[in-house]
Amino acid sequence: MEKTFTMSLRKLFVIGAAVLALGVAASGVLAQTAEQRSQIVAARTQGVVGEQADGYLGFRTPTSDPALQRAVADTNAARREVYAASAREVGTTTEVAAARMFESQLLPRLPAGQWYRNAAGQWVQR
Repeated sequence: MEKTFTMSLRKLFVIGAAVLALGVAASGVLAQTAEQRSQIVAARTQGVVGEQADGYLGFRTPTSDPALQRAVADTNAARREVYAASAREVGTTTEVAAARMFESQLLPRLPAGQWYRNAAGQWVQR
C-alpha cells in the first residue's frame, strides 16, 4: 500500500510539473513577437516547420528565411529553459522532460495535416 501511495504521489508530482512547465512554456511563447508567432504558424501550415519528439521545433524542409530561422531558434530557446526548469523539479534530465512534454502536451494538440518528427527521426503528417 505504501509503495503504491508513493508511486501515486510521484506521478502526481510529475503531472503537476508538466502542467507548470506548460504554463511557463506558454509565457515563453508569449515573449515572441506577433510576427514570429505568425511566421511559425504559417511555416507549420506549409509543412516547413514541425514539432519533434525531442520537444523542439524543427525544419522539415530547408529554408533560407532568416526571420523564420530566428523565430524557431527563439521558440526553442524558450522551450529549453522551461524543460530545464521542469527537469530540475522532478529530478530528471532536460532531454527526458522535453520528450515527456512532446508526448503529453505537444503531440496531442497538433492539428490534423501538420507534421511532426517521431522518435525514429521520421517526419509524419498527422
